[in-house]
Amino acid sequence: MTTPERTGRKQTEGRFLPGKSGNPTGRPKGARNRSTVAALALLEGEAEALTRKAVDLAMGGDLSALRLCLERILPPAKDRTIPAGSIALPDLTPGNVAQAVAAVVQAVARGSLSPSEGQSLSALLEAHRKAVEVEDIERRIATLETEAEARNHA
Repeated sequence: MTTPERTGRKQTEGRFLPGKSGNPTGRPKGARNRSTVAALALLEGEAEALTRKAVDLAMGGDLSALRLCLERILPPAKDRTIPAGSIALPDLTPGNVAQAVAAVVQAVARGSLSPSEGQSLSALLEAHRKAVEVEDIERRIATLETEAEARNHA
C-alpha cells in the first residue's frame, strides 16, 4: 500500500467523500444484534415466570427486585403542569418581563415551584422577551424604511 502524496493540502481521493458512506447498504433499519436475538430466544415463553419471580423477590425484601418492580409500575416522573394559582404572573408586555421573572423567583422561594420548574419558566419568559424584542425591532425598521422612502420621494 502506498501512502498518499503530501502536498500540503487535503487529499480529495482515497477517503470517504462528504455524504458518501463506506458501506451504503449497511445494516437495515430495525435489524437486531445477534446477542439480542439470542437473548430473546432464550427468554421466549419465560416472561410470566420471570415476572412472578421478580415480584416474589421484591415481596421477600430484595431491594433490587423491589426497585425493578416499582420502576415498571411507576415510571419516572416527567414534567408536570404548574397548578393554577401557584404563581401570579403579570400580563406579559415588553416592559414587565422582569416583573414576571421576579414572580417566578418568589414562587420558588415560597416553595410553590421547584427550582427546576422556576428555571424552565424563566427560560420561557426569556424566549418570550426575545421574540417581543425582535418583533419590536422589525416594526421600528419598517417604520424607518417607510419614512426614508417618503423623504426620498418628496
